[in-house]
Amino acid sequence: MQSPSLPSRASNLPALILAAGRGERMRPLTDHAPKPLLKVRGKPLIEWHLEALARDGVRDVVINTAWLEEQFPAALGDGSRWGLRIRYSMEGRDHGGALETAGGLATALPLLQDSGADACWLVSGDIFMPDWRFDAEQARRFVAGGDLAHFVFVPNPPFHPRGDFGLTDDGRVVADAPQRWTYANIGLVRSALVEGLAAGQRMPLRPFMDRAIAAGRVSGEVWHGDWENVGTPQQLGVLNGG
Repeated sequence: MQSPSLPSRASNLPALILAAGRGERMRPLTDHAPKPLLKVRGKPLIEWHLEALARDGVRDVVINTAWLEEQFPAALGDGSRWGLRIRYSMEGRDHGGALETAGGLATALPLLQDSGADACWLVSGDIFMPDWRFDAEQARRFVAGGDLAHFVFVPNPPFHPRGDFGLTDDGRVVADAPQRWTYANIGLVRSALVEGLAAGQRMPLRPFMDRAIAAGRVSGEVWHGDWENVGTPQQLGVLNGG
């Protein structure tokens, strides 16, 4: 594995956008289009991420795909219109279906690591977070430290009132606490987070999060800006002013 480094002062870490899921709760809209390609305020959800990544100095983006995956390269191409290099980890074609988050990350690692970094931004393609910055300085601090992950959390939404994890005053993620927060499906990760997981193996991220948290190697922050996990046609309608 290459050493964790950033190519230049003006650049940022690569990003993996998770876009392989079926989007069952979004049916019937997702019967004919992957959820990240559904439009919010005039453009596909995933384009909000691509524009933000390009603005913040990211140049290499990997998108993992499975459900109706041929629509992604048809819609997004190679990323040149945003000044990005987009490549696709096609789990449907190569592995018969979606590999879940940890499996998707482990399988995409060769594409991510050839940019010269051993860490990446990780973001779900179906969240709407228009004011988030993929801060290059934050990425540098993460690479320079020893954590396996830095996760972003949000106040617990109505559909997830109990939250996922706690956060100490000094920004360390803990398994439980009186105040728990909901994982926002965005953060920074090292490849070692999924160490031992083979490419092509289907596996959720939670067991690897739990392992890293138990080892004291996960930091976190709470985001109080706009955030939506766009899960149903009703949520999509509200975002679009319906």
